Amino acid sequence: MVTIIPRWEWRIFGADVAATEAALAAWTPGPVEASDELYLLSATGANVKVRYDLMDIKLLREVDGDGLERWEPVLKAGFPLPAAEAVRVLDALGVMASPLTRDAYTLDQFLTELVEPSGAVRTVRVRKRRQRYTSASCMAEVADLEVDGRVARTIAVESEDPSAVMAAVRSLGLDDQANTGYPRGLWGHLDDEARRHAVIDVGTNSVKFHISERDPGGGWRAVVDRAELTRLGEGLGEQGEIAAEPLDRTAAAIAAMVEEARRQEVGAIAAVGTAGLRIARNREEVIAAIRARTGLAVEVISGEEEGRLAYLAVRAGLGVTEGSLVVFDTGGGSSQFTFGQGPRVEERFSVNVGAVRYTERFGLAGAVASEALGDALAAIAADLSRLDGRPRPDQLVGMGGAVTNMTAVKLELASYDPDRVQGAVLDRDELDRQIELYRSRDAERRRLIVGLQPKRAEVILAGACIVRTVMDKLGQRSLTVSDRGLRHGLLVHRFGT
Repeated sequence: MVTIIPRWEWRIFGADVAATEAALAAWTPGPVEASDELYLLSATGANVKVRYDLMDIKLLREVDGDGLERWEPVLKAGFPLPAAEAVRVLDALGVMASPLTRDAYTLDQFLTELVEPSGAVRTVRVRKRRQRYTSASCMAEVADLEVDGRVARTIAVESEDPSAVMAAVRSLGLDDQANTGYPRGLWGHLDDEARRHAVIDVGTNSVKFHISERDPGGGWRAVVDRAELTRLGEGLGEQGEIAAEPLDRTAAAIAAMVEEARRQEVGAIAAVGTAGLRIARNREEVIAAIRARTGLAVEVISGEEEGRLAYLAVRAGLGVTEGSLVVFDTGGGSSQFTFGQGPRVEERFSVNVGAVRYTERFGLAGAVASEALGDALAAIAADLSRLDGRPRPDQLVGMGGAVTNMTAVKLELASYDPDRVQGAVLDRDELDRQIELYRSRDAERRRLIVGLQPKRAEVILAGACIVRTVMDKLGQRSLTVSDRGLRHGLLVHRFGT
């Protein structure tokens, strides 16, 4: 039996690599190999290809603080492809399998009968010429690619030991380049044809939807950016499961977003689920129900990955380059914290501190007495004990619905303006003013507050209390607001910078 060994990888596409190639002269070269390969690209980000008549799948299992990616080979099978293996490939691509009518599939049958009808996968033929180099602890590969008549060069360094990869990356002068896996690199290379991509963030309280397109300079320009409050986590804290009615609301919202993405002619849709789906006992049934209704596979990501993507979005959106930075994203079911220094993520974690939970536990959906509010703040402080005793960061950035709604209230935005919210500042005095404003009003009166999204009226007090507690524990008198959240980081991660 062949032992599958996951490997850590750093890869760049299209950069000036002359200096790197010169440095590789000190490594031991291997033979030059040529191959014609077929890549199957989808929004899941899986590395799915056919090479030497073998279906080959690698899945991204982990990204560390340096941005290294750990890829795990999970399938290598020949054609005709057995039906059970065909299902595994479709699952990796996030494609809902049509009824299988064959015991095994040739490559042409697999593509024409199962892949192409989904409309969710792009097939890309790649002619590759590559040479490998080895050192004492790593393998490097330099490859020239021809894709749809275009050429590109890519260099990769990989090993089972992540520290060895980073040492090699630095010695080869690659550490100032973004780590870009094959699927993302190919998307970026082909993006003149598929300029629009969509992401959907399925949260405990809301579903966020974002479509962006490439601008002439290679950056992203938002086409659609909105959220729908579906309260997927309603009753989750008490029951431990997602109930039928919240699921129906959420699936209907996602179905409408998928339809809108198709009208906008996006190249692919990436969808992720966060805290509510992480903790629900019936998570698999919920994901299956959403997939059956929308055709979309929702990937449930860890709290740590959620934090990493948020950090990526903040650095890209606010241009933070130096000093210590803490990014927190508080939602309906959890809060994610990412601690970093410049581009490097030093620590990230998620805690089950979310607005829905405290709203239900302390009755914060309406007007409450000061004593009840004090009890809620004490409980939040206890549940955020992982923040105790940490040094004061140079900058604190907050994101998520509570933070952006409080900013809209401060700015009295009758219509939400993401450009005014992005980069705004919330200080302690404003937080205290808003906490008292919400504490003294029931949900109906809160809905009259200019800037507050009406459907967020029940949970805004709990969210404001969480934000205030975070600021206290990290010794900050103010925070910078990021309107660019998980969905923006996911866009960059899945479809390239």
